[in-house]
Amino acid sequence: MSRKRREDKQFEELQDRKKRRLEESRRRSGVEANPAKSLHRESGRKKRRGEHKREKKQPGTVFLLVQAIVSAVFMIALLLLNMLPLKYLAAAVLILVVLLILTAYMIRKHGLSGRVLSVILTLILAVGSFYIFKTYGAILNISGGSEKIDKMVVAVLTDDPAQSIQDAKDYTFGVQYSIKGEQTTDTIEQINSELGGSISTYEYGSLGEQAQALRNGYVRAIIYNEAYTDILEDVFDGYSDSIRIIYSYSISSTVATLGNVSNVTEEPFAVYISGIDVYGAIETNSRSDVNIIAVVNPNTRQILLVTTPRDYYVEIPGISGGQKDKLTHAGVYGVDISVVTLEQLYDTDIDFYARVNFTSLIEMVDALGGIDVESKIAFTTSKASGAVVDIQNGTNRLNGEEALAFCRERKNLDDGDNQRGKHQQAVLTAMIKKMMTPAILTSANGILNSVQGNAETNMGQSQIQSLVKMQLSEGGSWNIISMAAEGTGDKQYCYSYSDSALYVTLPDAASVAEISAAIDSVMNGDLLIEQDE
Repeated sequence: MSRKRREDKQFEELQDRKKRRLEESRRRSGVEANPAKSLHRESGRKKRRGEHKREKKQPGTVFLLVQAIVSAVFMIALLLLNMLPLKYLAAAVLILVVLLILTAYMIRKHGLSGRVLSVILTLILAVGSFYIFKTYGAILNISGGSEKIDKMVVAVLTDDPAQSIQDAKDYTFGVQYSIKGEQTTDTIEQINSELGGSISTYEYGSLGEQAQALRNGYVRAIIYNEAYTDILEDVFDGYSDSIRIIYSYSISSTVATLGNVSNVTEEPFAVYISGIDVYGAIETNSRSDVNIIAVVNPNTRQILLVTTPRDYYVEIPGISGGQKDKLTHAGVYGVDISVVTLEQLYDTDIDFYARVNFTSLIEMVDALGGIDVESKIAFTTSKASGAVVDIQNGTNRLNGEEALAFCRERKNLDDGDNQRGKHQQAVLTAMIKKMMTPAILTSANGILNSVQGNAETNMGQSQIQSLVKMQLSEGGSWNIISMAAEGTGDKQYCYSYSDSALYVTLPDAASVAEISAAIDSVMNGDLLIEQDE
């Protein structure tokens, strides 16, 4: 082989090696020798990178979407509650939008920390929405009351073997028709319907005769309104412990329409606050141990609290036929009867009522974190009031149990029931003042839990909402003045129990006239100044 041929062959081999090294290098770098294949692969890589980016973005979008939905629910709850002024609603919308934008920025720039922020904000808004809906439900539950319930019962002595009405079908039942006899008739008809026959009855002339007949064994069962139990307890020591209820029947009726005030944020109005101490439905008729009229003038921001002693000896219009009775007994015939009784006493109109079970007072005061109650005297409550508490002259920090004892005590007070009424006003005043502070924000849930089933008013839902909205919009404090009707103790026969004289409080005419004038003054927009005792 010639030299030239050898050189040509070596050159070709060198070129082949260079070509193979170039192809190997391209394969290692991902570049195809074929441009079409290379372009296809590059497009696939870009598509996969795009899908990967969308996968990374998708979780952040979900977090933002959930936060936006919960924010919308929160605003719907606020609108439904209808208690916030427009400026607060606008501020709430702005804050929610800003938080949503901030969260979006955090997720885009910081990923995980942004998603954590979104979760926290979503949870806060969800909890807030829950409590707003709960508040709305509570207001809906306690407002618009129009029903009163009479609970008729059948009682036997505790040692009687009868455990149910079926066991007593052959008994003779003691009855009386002198007070609300139609209820007794309705109850007998219901019992006969359930037993499929007619029970035997013996009529007595009064509630006292009826109860005494049971105690003496002349009859083995009696039919009466359970609201009379407290009256019988006052007459017969240990009455409640001596009997057992084997049957009950509820009779519902409508509360009479009161007042005509519609705009409670512009017109003065009066509310009768009835404090009862019973178990069961708040609508059940019973004696009223607390009788307070709250006269409210929203224009002068003044509240007059008037307390009338439970034993005040007054006529019960439409019931007692001119005879007199204790004010507390008016509640036995319905909250509307208590209202008309007080309207006649003070020659005024009362627009609304609120029934409150005072056993819930403990929970309400504790929910507020305690209250500061002003007492004008020093004394110690008795065990009968529920707790032994040393009360100082001046400001007293009380929890729920202590506040209830302060309200109930009368045995260790020189002025008895008169002074107890003033103490009830003092507790109510302290609660109103505490509710006007930021403490109401942290206490709202506890207060709502305590009033569920323990309070009712005929004031409409929209009226309650407008009052709260007005307070939030205008802020500021109210001038709260307290007055208490005076009287002297005595024993007199009462319409609801005529068998023997009961302890009563004879009204002091000058005190009643002074209160009547004060009510007119507040209604007319005059400012009152509380007088020191």
